[in-house]
Amino acid sequence: MNSFTLKNNILHVENVALTSIADEFNTPCYVYSKSALTQAFKSFSAGFKGCDHLVCFAVKANPSLAILNLFAKLGAGFDIVSGGELARVLAAGGDPRKIVFSGVGKTETEMQAALNADIFCFNVESASELQRLNDVASFMGKVAPISLRVNPNVDAKTHPYISTGLKNNKFGVAYEDALDIYLQAAKMSNIAIHGVDCHIGSQITELSPFLDAFDRVLALVDALAENGIVIQHIDAGGGIGICYSDETPPEFTVFATAMRAKLGNRNVKLVFEPGRALVGNAGVLLTKVEYLKHTESKNFAIVDAAMNDLMRPALYDAYHDIKAVQPRQDDTEALTYEIVGPVCESGDFLGHDRTLALVEGDVLAIMSAGAYGMSMSSNYNTRPRAAEVMVDGDQCHLIRKREQIADLFALEQCLP
Repeated sequence: MNSFTLKNNILHVENVALTSIADEFNTPCYVYSKSALTQAFKSFSAGFKGCDHLVCFAVKANPSLAILNLFAKLGAGFDIVSGGELARVLAAGGDPRKIVFSGVGKTETEMQAALNADIFCFNVESASELQRLNDVASFMGKVAPISLRVNPNVDAKTHPYISTGLKNNKFGVAYEDALDIYLQAAKMSNIAIHGVDCHIGSQITELSPFLDAFDRVLALVDALAENGIVIQHIDAGGGIGICYSDETPPEFTVFATAMRAKLGNRNVKLVFEPGRALVGNAGVLLTKVEYLKHTESKNFAIVDAAMNDLMRPALYDAYHDIKAVQPRQDDTEALTYEIVGPVCESGDFLGHDRTLALVEGDVLAIMSAGAYGMSMSSNYNTRPRAAEVMVDGDQCHLIRKREQIADLFALEQCLP
């Protein structure tokens, strides 16, 4: 279901015109569809009906409390990578027994917080981390449930910055070393081996990398069983891509059918960590055209959103479709524009070579901005971060107030 549709020549989210949201909450502004979020989660889960499974939303994709709370109410677990994300999930009503803690640099403080919360599992990413976790758990008089994140050296065929399953990536332990580290873990008094974890990257649009990685994980599970280590769950990670332009990622049902077929009759729980796949196409970034600037070689539409609001184009040269919220029906000439922001960097762009009929003051929607948009935003150039709005049918809810400039230096002070 597409929650962003053109009605009466105005782009709507569910039953609300985006023009009215821009008028009420100003721009830049992130807007999410509750219906799109709900349907994405239910669609992902549906493929595993009848199979013991847990869908853990990857918090880093979008840590908005309202979105986390919505997913928690739908029964989701959560994949976290920091103590801050742990605190967010708990504040949003998430069940700690459905939290997996990933990440290569967990501190002792973060380990302690996760152990006190009684989380589902730690995804351990190195032998050193395993030893530290055992020491921390021992000091606290607790036993830490762990999976070892195994690097299967599978090419996810995605952007190198978001590929995580190759030998030269910082994530996980080498596949060839995994069995030995598991045998070490089995001897640790404050470690309980629960699972095997594997995550090979993000924005993956082909099925074969998932299946290749899963084959290697299953082979390891069988080898562990031969060594007396029985695995309770397999965490197959996340990474299913979305359509930003013309990509054709695997449908959730196709993905689920293929993974279940690979699993066969093994009696283990399946855990997944989707992020972008659940939120990416459920959000847009609204921005206003401040100036139109025509030079000898380029036409620039200078908007009030910038790379600090949506980092993906500048960081990854990522493509986001850009639409006029109210397409012009007059004789305004359509031109090819660079859509750029006010930040003092030549890399501050939101889109190249977009053909649009524009006048100053028009509102644009940067599409597919629900993942890694607000979560990666910053205050660069002392710019307040955007407001966030959730639409539910014909109702708008402000789920995050726009920052004020004074907020940005409230924790600072001058020297005496």
